[in-house]
Amino acid sequence: MRITSKGQVTIPQHIREKAGLLPNTEVEFEYARGKVLLKPAGKRLTRGERAVARLRGSLKHLRMTTDQLMALTRGED
Repeated sequence: MRITSKGQVTIPQHIREKAGLLPNTEVEFEYARGKVLLKPAGKRLTRGERAVARLRGSLKHLRMTTDQLMALTRGED
């Protein structure tokens, strides 16, 4: 996929569908940690919501359930 000389790119249909990006949907771009994010424009996230969004899924490599992770942080055996 290439960006045109006008800065345009076509978002694949399966991605548009998963993201709920319908025709005429207002979107916004964000640049974070070397990545460009595209998301439907909406209410502005609070600082806490942005922090949670950045961390979401960041511990998947541990392959732990939420209950296991909480037990670990509480020092439970």
